Amino acid sequence: MATNNPLPEVLPEQETETKTRRQPPYAVILHNDDHNGMDFVVTVLRKVFGYTAQKCIELMLEAHEKGRSVVWLGAMEVAELKADQIRSCGADPDAKPKGAQPLGVSVEPAA
Repeated sequence: MATNNPLPEVLPEQETETKTRRQPPYAVILHNDDHNGMDFVVTVLRKVFGYTAQKCIELMLEAHEKGRSVVWLGAMEVAELKADQIRSCGADPDAKPKGAQPLGVSVEPAA
């Protein structure tokens, strides 16, 4: 027997699982060098990351004492952008001898 129901049959929604794969974090690594002054390094970190002066000093000292410091963790694209921003600040204009290089920075997968 046919029904005269004007509404179409509505099926219950099927539950589907959507799994989002998180990208692994990447680290921006600041490397120690003997050319750029400590004040310059702190200024660059404040400019690029917006960190407090105290945090920048701690990161700079870690790089100075250990040879490297993780200054930022996050998505690869943003890490590469941050590294480029650090490089684009150039070398310390007060560096001796003249001809110093921009801050040494690299991007690597976070451990």
